[in-house]
Amino acid sequence: MPAEWAHHKATWLSYPHNEESWPGKIETIFPSYHLFVKTLAEDEEVHINVEDQSMQDHVSEALAKLGTDMGRIRFHQFATNDAWCRDHGPAFLKNRHHPDERAIVNWNHNAWGGKYPYELDTKIPLRIHQCLAAGEPGLRLFEPGIVMEGGSIDVNGEGDLLTTTSCLLNPNRNPHLSQPQIEDYLRDYYGVENIIWLCDGIMGDDTDGHVDDLSRFISPDTIITAVEEDVWDENYAVLQANLKALNTCRLANGKQPTIVELPMPDMVFYENQRLPASYANFYIANKKVVFPTYRCLADNEAAYILEACFPDREIVGIDSTDIIWGLGSFHCLSQQEPL
Repeated sequence: MPAEWAHHKATWLSYPHNEESWPGKIETIFPSYHLFVKTLAEDEEVHINVEDQSMQDHVSEALAKLGTDMGRIRFHQFATNDAWCRDHGPAFLKNRHHPDERAIVNWNHNAWGGKYPYELDTKIPLRIHQCLAAGEPGLRLFEPGIVMEGGSIDVNGEGDLLTTTSCLLNPNRNPHLSQPQIEDYLRDYYGVENIIWLCDGIMGDDTDGHVDDLSRFISPDTIITAVEEDVWDENYAVLQANLKALNTCRLANGKQPTIVELPMPDMVFYENQRLPASYANFYIANKKVVFPTYRCLADNEAAYILEACFPDREIVGIDSTDIIWGLGSFHCLSQQEPL
């Protein structure tokens, strides 16, 4: 699996429509969501899964009004339960010996341990494979037969993978598998050699600890990780434990990775519920890095750090204060398709 910063052929999205994911607030997310789509379409194709022709017409009109490059937008009437394409979408692979050969991994999806309906979402990788294989007959399909979510792992394209024990070893995913067996699946179907295990996730995360809220590869030998400075914050101990694990880990090449610390935003609450707000949920597009902002001073600090980490890309902050009520942000909403 190529690193996210490798050149994309496209980004895949599933348009938000499930009001239960943003109860009482779904209409507030669309300005930021549409701006995200517009920003991506400036540099790459964007494929959007929609329910039907009516939704396609509505979304097309909204994006056009915003000045989106509609020549880069592709709609697919693939119905979904929810918008989190990172988790229900396919993992795209490339043959390292024959770069023109690509494959899709159709992991099973069970809505983060059966928390929500998923009968439509789990079909999305197959539908995308059928769509793309019509124009790419050599596009292979792998079906491991176990539950795995895109947000639960991160790769550097050089043999290393980041994940968490709280998610991948949770009995609500693959209770029949041991940690060594899960590692075998990661090696076999992501093409990695070395697995770096972190501990737990942040407060408010209903995925049981997805790594894309915590720590991300930003180059083959550099990991950026969220750190909470307030010792009284519930995230402090968890993020310190992950930081300690990163400071003692080794990469597949035997070297110790460079660790960059990323601040946490101010706490975000809605209806007395703490939400999993994190700057680590950024998305690396072809020429930009889109990161969530939360209307606090730490937004600027996060932007400066990301600018130093990605000198060849424009850093674009988009307000995620309403989107995070769905318990995810821009990385959770997107899935890259490598060229």
